[in-house]
Amino acid sequence: MPTNLFNDFISLFFPSYCESCHNNLVKGESLICMSCWSQLPETNFHNDTENELFMRFAGTLPLQHALSYLRFTKSGKVQAILHSLKYENKPELGVIMGKRYGELVKMLIADTIDLIIPVPLHESRLRKRGYNQSDAFAEGLSQSTGIPWSNTAVMRLIKSESQTRKTREERWNNVDGIFQIVDIDAVENKRILLVDDVVTTGATLESCAKAILEKAENISIATIAMA
Repeated sequence: MPTNLFNDFISLFFPSYCESCHNNLVKGESLICMSCWSQLPETNFHNDTENELFMRFAGTLPLQHALSYLRFTKSGKVQAILHSLKYENKPELGVIMGKRYGELVKMLIADTIDLIIPVPLHESRLRKRGYNQSDAFAEGLSQSTGIPWSNTAVMRLIKSESQTRKTREERWNNVDGIFQIVDIDAVENKRILLVDDVVTTGATLESCAKAILEKAENISIATIAMA
């Protein structure tokens, strides 16, 4: 009881805010308010094998599963969440997103995936940010599905430039050949789920997936959002 009173006192003077709508969170809510959770635009791609994301890679990447939790819209709730996750030191947002999405896709992937691998950041960018947002998503997925994850099996060899203002062709050229498997035993003959925060053209995911496929049995992808 004293602990609860102390927490209530702290919340009175230092309220927590929803990372999506920025309104005050009420007791029992954490990071995202219940109203925003109910309004997040889920894709339901796990209910459709040949979904929109799967077809985006058709002919270029042999995917077992192509999954994305939410649809990204500019200035929308998902963008606000991803901005906090990526730039405001809130890796816990990635974990909670992974846990919730893992509950949705667990029946689909629990027996078809051996290892979850997040798309790695270059070491210089990782030092600057302090964490990899895709690691957090992978951790959350692992917690709810029971599938192990590793952020040491693959590394990013080259620090690529920001993809934000690049054309589609420039994005592909920017990430070509920048990933390498460094733990072959972890990947060899395994069914891998490669995860990232958001997919736009898919250039980064495809480049990393192709490097993994040099040793893995097969590859699937999952992201928090799809633009």
